[in-house]
Amino acid sequence: MTTTTDAATAWRHRSDSTTAALDDDTLEKVHAWWRAANYLSVGQIYLLDNPLMRQPLSRDHVKPRLLGHWGTTPGLNFLYAHMNRAISERDLSAMYITGPGHGGPGLVANTYLEGTYTETYPDITRDEEGLRRLFRQFSFPGGIPSHVAPETPGSIHEGGELGYALSHAYGAAFDNPDLLVLAVVGDGEAETGPLATSWHSNKFVNPAKDGVVLPVLHLNGYKIANPTVLARIPEEELAALMRGYGHKPHFFTGGFDGEDPAAYHRRFAEMLDEVLDEIADIKARAAADPEMERPLWPMIVFKSPKGWTGPKEIDGKRTEDSWRSHQVPLANARDTDEHLEDLATWLKSYRAEELFDDDGRLRPEIANLAPTGHLRMSANPHTNGGLVLKDLRIPDWRDFAVDVKTPGAPMTEATRMLGKFLTEVVRLNPDNFRIFGPDETASNRLQDVYSVTDKQWNAQYLPTDDDDHLARAGRVMEVLSEHQCQGWLEGYLLTGRHGLMSSYEAFIHIIDSMFNQHAKWLKVTDDIPWRRPIASLNYLLSSHVWRQDHNGFSHQDPGFIDHVVNKKADIIRVYLPPDTNTLLSTYDHVLRSKQYVNVVVAGKQPAPNFLSIDEATKHCARGLGIWEWAGSEVEGEAPDVVLGCAGDVPTLETLAAADLLRRHIPELKVRVVNVVDLMRLQDEKEHPHGLSDRTFDTIFTADKPIVFAYHGYPWLIHRLTYRRRGHGNLHVRGFKEEGTTTTPFDMVMLNDLDRYHLVMDVIDRVPGLAAKYGPLRQKMVDLRLEARQYTREHGEDIPAVADWVWPDVGETGTEQGGPNAALTTGGDNE
Repeated sequence: MTTTTDAATAWRHRSDSTTAALDDDTLEKVHAWWRAANYLSVGQIYLLDNPLMRQPLSRDHVKPRLLGHWGTTPGLNFLYAHMNRAISERDLSAMYITGPGHGGPGLVANTYLEGTYTETYPDITRDEEGLRRLFRQFSFPGGIPSHVAPETPGSIHEGGELGYALSHAYGAAFDNPDLLVLAVVGDGEAETGPLATSWHSNKFVNPAKDGVVLPVLHLNGYKIANPTVLARIPEEELAALMRGYGHKPHFFTGGFDGEDPAAYHRRFAEMLDEVLDEIADIKARAAADPEMERPLWPMIVFKSPKGWTGPKEIDGKRTEDSWRSHQVPLANARDTDEHLEDLATWLKSYRAEELFDDDGRLRPEIANLAPTGHLRMSANPHTNGGLVLKDLRIPDWRDFAVDVKTPGAPMTEATRMLGKFLTEVVRLNPDNFRIFGPDETASNRLQDVYSVTDKQWNAQYLPTDDDDHLARAGRVMEVLSEHQCQGWLEGYLLTGRHGLMSSYEAFIHIIDSMFNQHAKWLKVTDDIPWRRPIASLNYLLSSHVWRQDHNGFSHQDPGFIDHVVNKKADIIRVYLPPDTNTLLSTYDHVLRSKQYVNVVVAGKQPAPNFLSIDEATKHCARGLGIWEWAGSEVEGEAPDVVLGCAGDVPTLETLAAADLLRRHIPELKVRVVNVVDLMRLQDEKEHPHGLSDRTFDTIFTADKPIVFAYHGYPWLIHRLTYRRRGHGNLHVRGFKEEGTTTTPFDMVMLNDLDRYHLVMDVIDRVPGLAAKYGPLRQKMVDLRLEARQYTREHGEDIPAVADWVWPDVGETGTEQGGPNAALTTGGDNE
């Protein structure tokens, strides 16, 4: 395991290593390793048996379903072989991120050759039988996926989708000053928006305190069926693009025009040494001057043929250096004699008998090229982040809580109070915790953290107040790209650190697919014993749907929750704290958790607080609960109606509706239930946090009307509760795609989530109320019209709503101002 060391030791020049000469014997070992990795890669795609081709190849030796990707793999193997040589000579701590994720057979091959695969999976032995098992399992039922999956030692980047190799690499490098991350970017991947932006990550690296990302742009010219853009522009244009991104590009071209392998191996090895020496120079300068200006970090443009070393032609059509080599070049190898012979010729071209001994073990002189122990890229502890994970030091959240003596007071900005708590988390964890967000840390009211840290920034500074809180090193990472923030955070977590991402609720959708991949990674690693649990991915979603007063409809979307709950229940947690103390208690919990995705939605605007410290502690521990002080039920008797709520604004409207009902239908027994942990609504058989049917019925009843005010799209509540006995009695109000630039109360009225409509729902659904309280219902309709008209005339909400607070205990009831006065919902508090 690496630790922070002197730069001269951690990042030494090749001339400082024990082997000064780049001799032909070493390069021959590199070439032999490359041949072995290519052979194992082809074998994984095609072979069920006969792993060392010691028998004539027959159709029975070939898999019935040929799955995988060959085209990018030989280039990945080439880079891996050369990195092994450099790591051994320099004692580098390095990891390998594979942007072309479907190069899976290559990464599996290299980890097998290094010995890590057998250490991890002892049944895949380092002999002929082990090779047979290695080949058979690849893309085979009950085996392993075709891409660089969690099952692959040394991987943190699955490549289930393209665009995130660099952002994951930089996330891994933050706070890992001795780590080199080789990040291979496929030229198809380079066409994606997230990847194009992620080249700018070098403006956020601190050369003294962070590790190094060495990007390698792998130009093999083709995607699935088309050429790639960057492979079809002039070299000087590509060089200008990379220099414009702040890199010093080094170009390599190999594998074309019949060049002798010894020549291109030497050219690349010399160039790699030059690049690593440049990195050593930068790290040495940074050690001497931590405030040095941003360096020009090297990168490599690596141009090689697609499907390098594979068949030149198949059926008279060009295959190597063509899109035809992208997946499985000989897809009919089992079906035709011609293709079977082509496959045999291809496999024999690697001369496996020179690479593996009689037992099927890689010959020692080749195996010695690999580094040893944790210096192997497939065994680097950072690639199994739980191994290096340290628990956060977390302050007592109660020290930052609000003193609530009466429900509804005082008014605070919940996320601002969370910012005070996070300030202390940052102070206590100076190299283990970061906050990521797209230019919204202050907007979401977390700016108190700037009293103990800055925003990390290594681009130009201006001598003005506008550059306040920018610094070479900081714990806040802001760039106006949700993709980069998510990718950085994922890389940071996967390599054993902690963090959170703050975002506007509507725009977290930008990373829907990235969240998908991370959730799938967590789900798979839960079932991989050697993968140690990592810190949870924590979201804070503020500026939410109900309080987008000036941004309007485009910023009003709570649907990320719906997207999240589609994932495996063991992984997903969704929290909707109704006030400051519940938010603090919730975040104390999620920061301590491991192996989850925690979505926390909380408003940033001034809002009332309802629960004391002790009440919030108990409420969050339960995940939901009956707020007896808000209801009007009689002990020992069943309620007539249940008012449920989840979310800060729905809770406020529910309490206002409960106040109205207490005043004007005093005989009605109302139960108020608040839900902070949304997954408590689900059946215990479906989610670890789910309630049993008995408990659910105890809280919500099995036969009484339930009017539920929910933060998001109402059908999610139905989906979570559809098995419950009382589901037919459940009526949900929530966001139904009605919005605009308007006042907060007009916004809830647009979606029928307002207090007046909730009262109308109760009158409509409780047997016997409709006829008796027809005038009250009509008055609710009128009050909605009055409130709407007031906003149109004054541009703000009617005072009866804007100034409403929960009445003090003992002041509620029909005697307070009389029933007609209380219809404004203001009572004495107007």
